[in-house]
Amino acid sequence: MARDTTDQTPLSSVQDLTDYIAAGNKPRERFRIGTEHEKFAFFRADNSPVPYFGDASISALLTGLQEKSGWEPIMDGGNIIGLAEHSGMGAISIEPGGQFELSGAPLETLHETCRESNQHLATLREIAEPMGIRFLGIGGSPKWTYAQTPQMPKSRYEIMTRYMPKVGSKGLDMMYRTCTIQVNLDFSSEADMRQKMRVSMKLQSLATALFASSPFTEGKPNGLLSWRGDIWRDVDNRRSGLLDFTFRDDFGFRDYAEWALDVPMYFIVRDGRYHDCTHVTFRQFMNGALKGEVADPAPTMGDWTNHLSTLFPDVRLKRFLEMRGADGGPWRRICALPAFWVGLLYDDAALQAADEFTRNWSFAEVAALRDAVPAEGLKAEFRGHALLDVAREVVAISRTGLKTRGKLNREGQDESIFLAPLDEVLAKKATLAEDLLSLYHGRWNGSVEPVFEDYQY
Repeated sequence: MARDTTDQTPLSSVQDLTDYIAAGNKPRERFRIGTEHEKFAFFRADNSPVPYFGDASISALLTGLQEKSGWEPIMDGGNIIGLAEHSGMGAISIEPGGQFELSGAPLETLHETCRESNQHLATLREIAEPMGIRFLGIGGSPKWTYAQTPQMPKSRYEIMTRYMPKVGSKGLDMMYRTCTIQVNLDFSSEADMRQKMRVSMKLQSLATALFASSPFTEGKPNGLLSWRGDIWRDVDNRRSGLLDFTFRDDFGFRDYAEWALDVPMYFIVRDGRYHDCTHVTFRQFMNGALKGEVADPAPTMGDWTNHLSTLFPDVRLKRFLEMRGADGGPWRRICALPAFWVGLLYDDAALQAADEFTRNWSFAEVAALRDAVPAEGLKAEFRGHALLDVAREVVAISRTGLKTRGKLNREGQDESIFLAPLDEVLAKKATLAEDLLSLYHGRWNGSVEPVFEDYQY
């Protein structure tokens, strides 16, 4: 999230919170695709991480991009921490360890999404090249220790860094040493949201397997295909993971709001200052828990919006749905991840087919799959079959959905062309992580250093 919200609209009831989420309902013709992708910045000379301060740095990259694009700088304590397009059509932010993120504009087609990411990377290279900086597209930091990883001067991250070790064993690794590709998708009604949330929550572990690309930690294989996926098993289980109530047929906006109310907060912002609120839930905040601790202790809509952005379930509900299961990856996967989900969720027949395919999957089965996938990938067993078999079925449904959408490029190709990286995974019966391990044990001669050359943007 590039910028924390400061909406001062007062809150008085749970219905206010529910209505905020429900306001995301929109007609199908206004459905859009918002793609986010993160990458690791490194110095080409020695594959070391890029610090925040200095002539060649994260701050210098942001300043250079601001001068070139004219986007509005986002500041925190006098430091530039992101950029925002003036009309809301995209933003650039930095993750805690300096991972560079584009939050793409809401676009109508995957063809536009792919052009956007291509243009972003080209512009970023133009700024970064004179600094000797490149970017790595995989899901986990392959070389640097936590101590070697720079920390960005962003107030919310300072609060999170103090809090994470209190609630899980892997939160700091999540913050500082992982990258993801995500897509944000719309819904037309509570029933539409319910169906999309149910399907995508059940299939999120399949996305983790298909996009697994984090097999290295601190210079050697870590025994996993998706280290990032394994990290999310113990970050902060009160605010992340699978949500059992989303498997119910009567799940709605109110259920998500009630769940969010009982998750501890991270912060509130008052007069530009961040106040650590990790000791209270939002419900306690609504009931006056911060009176006497901060000025203006009454909750606002901005507080609620910010709180929603600090919740990390596998599928996050705000005024849209965020698909959160995939590792970061090379450029083609920036297009493949939204293609996978758009094909499943934006065509009625495909959505219904995916819902029927997963209809009787139990919460316990999906949770067990989520535990197995980081190590086993597509070889994980589900109901007596390899997950690979499930992947073939689901990718086929997605392809049908994309073809039915009929969104063509100038060459007359529909959006299913962006599933090509997944077709390759299915044909080889191997994930990108397994390809990387083969290179490590083969041509790379037991070194992770070549990954910076072979998988750079």
